[in-house]
Parts: sequence; C-alpha cells; structure tokens
Amino acid sequence: MSIVTAGEGIVFMRVGTHAGEALDDIVDRKLKEIRDVGHAFWGYGGSSCHPRSIVQPYAEDAARAGGGVRLCMEEVPAERETYWADDDPAREWSIDGINFRPMPAGIRVTGSRYAFVVTGLRRERLPLPLSQVRVAAGPNRGRIGADYVDDVGGRVDKAVLQVARAPERSEDADGPGRVVMIDLVADLHRPYAVFLR
Repeated sequence: MSIVTAGEGIVFMRVGTHAGEALDDIVDRKLKEIRDVGHAFWGYGGSSCHPRSIVQPYAEDAARAGGGVRLCMEEVPAERETYWADDDPAREWSIDGINFRPMPAGIRVTGSRYAFVVTGLRRERLPLPLSQVRVAAGPNRGRIGADYVDDVGGRVDKAVLQVARAPERSEDADGPGRVVMIDLVADLHRPYAVFLR
C-alpha cells in the first residue's frame, strides 16, 4: 500500500527522540492527549512549514476543496538524529503569532517554536515516493519533492507536499532517498499549525 493518492495533501517531517524523550513515549503521550482533549500539538521548528504563511493557508485550501491534509512522519533512528532540543515546555499558543493564550490543559509540547494540531495519530508503515510529490506552498512551490527534501541529516527535513496528478520524475528519482518510509500518520485539525512560546 502507498500513501500516494493523486491530489492528496501531505505534510512530511522526520521525527525521533526529542528533548530527551523517546519517540514511543512521545507517541503514547500524544495519543493520551487526543483521547483526553480531542487533539494534540505535535511540536516542530524551522521555516519550511511556517504556521501562518504556509501550513494554515494550504490546509484551508485543501478543506475548501473537500479534502484534508495528513501529517506523514518518517522515524529517524537515534544514531542518525542531528537535532536536539531542551525540555522546557511551551506555556502559550497562538494561531497568528500575535494573540497568545495559555496551553490547553492536558497538552504538553517541549523544545518547539511551532506545533501541528493533530488527530487520528496512528502507526502506519507506507512508502512515500518523493518523485511523485511537489512542494505545495512557500517559496519552493512546484519543486519536485525528491529535489527538495534532503536525506536524513540534511537541512530540509519537513515539507508541505501535494501528490501529483501524474507521476513526476526528477533527474535522480531512482537514487537513494527518493522513497521515504512513513512510520506515523496523523490528520491535521483546524487551525492546523500554531505558534508556541
């Protein structure tokens, strides 16, 4: 089975141990948040998935078209992780980065500037052929995913993607890293992505 369906909206990111917490523990905590609160915040950083200018407008467009956006996560083994964060929890969140409110009771995010708002978190092992998706928003819009997303350890480890209506090819589409294995999937939930502090 593949995650690739023409027109499908995807946010891709790599995940692993974060702020000293193992991924399995993070997943268990997020599942509890979804059960108790109805959604969870999945923290992240970096500008390629800026909440206000990239993720929110993209997800709203998908919703208006009758679709949704899935957060598709590739697990990075601990020995290949290149990012570490402190374990300070966020105290406030905001949709627009200006008007902040206290974190919802029962939700905890550490070491992150932003968070995806997720429901339906589940373990699924599916291939994501990066040569069959294009960057869907932001300054790199239109680039083939295989030419945009770096291999593990590279700078670009997350992206807002759209599955192409017809197969795409990049010059090195058959090279290493052109198909990533997705280990976790969640559904983005309005307001899709938020600011933290």
